Amino acid sequence: MPILSPPPLAPDALILGIDIGGTAIKLGCCTSKGDCGRFQIIPTPQPSTPQAVVAAIIDAVNQLDPQGEISAIGIGMPGPADITGRVARVAINLTDWQEVPLADWIESQTQRPTTIANDANCAGLGEALYGAGRPFQHQIMLTLGTGVGGAIILNGQLFTGRLGAAGELGLITLNPSGPPCNSGNQGSLEQYASVRAIRRAEHCDPHQLAEQAMAGDQAAIAFWQTYGQQLGAGLASLIYVLTPEAVILGGGIAASLELFLPALQAEIERRVMPTSRDGLVILPATLGNQAGIVGAAQLARQRFGH
Repeated sequence: MPILSPPPLAPDALILGIDIGGTAIKLGCCTSKGDCGRFQIIPTPQPSTPQAVVAAIIDAVNQLDPQGEISAIGIGMPGPADITGRVARVAINLTDWQEVPLADWIESQTQRPTTIANDANCAGLGEALYGAGRPFQHQIMLTLGTGVGGAIILNGQLFTGRLGAAGELGLITLNPSGPPCNSGNQGSLEQYASVRAIRRAEHCDPHQLAEQAMAGDQAAIAFWQTYGQQLGAGLASLIYVLTPEAVILGGGIAASLELFLPALQAEIERRVMPTSRDGLVILPATLGNQAGIVGAAQLARQRFGH
């Protein structure tokens, strides 16, 4: 149960959104219109234990809000949260994060109501409400970064399932005999579509391959065609299950979307029956590195606004 029992938030309340990553923590004060100010990035403590991360967040909150203008806090975590939005279940890219009561800890030290969620879910909600997904009621988002995260929006609402852990779209199986995944799966989509996967296979970063392809390098062009095919194969399964109106692609790799979009679309058209992809569009995310912050803040607004 929450430590605090505040009155419902005012419609124009200022909410602090926080996006915790393995190397950096991003913070921003967000309005009900999705505008984000006082944006700040701090390094994630190393080792990134729960106590060290909380201490860094508290220090940043005190610097960002010395006058106490922030009404609530929403936090995006690199891993699943429990259904109540109180406990960080696990964060495999942080140190010793297992069943951490993060919301309780932040509430007790800031005296502001706090809720947490998976970071990709926050990014997906941000894009759905204020970014590329605004025209659509049914959409999925993939964050193509160090790993591959996902979010599901159905009927305009974030879907997290009965336990709060639904939407791990990057962990679906693409190849049963593929590389092992930190999740315990093998050959997951993440093992083919993430920055880590590209570095392992190509021994360079995605942005380098993008530069080479733009310069006409045939091997790099062929890489992006294969990347689009593999991503399309993974998305085909998700489209069959969810039949979204839109697929939103975010994360650093999505900056190279023009290089793999034709192969991606062709693979989806080849694998998915027209009845399951009627009107489907594939779009790049538009909020950049603020998507998770904006979504986390809006999630807090939804949870504490009634």
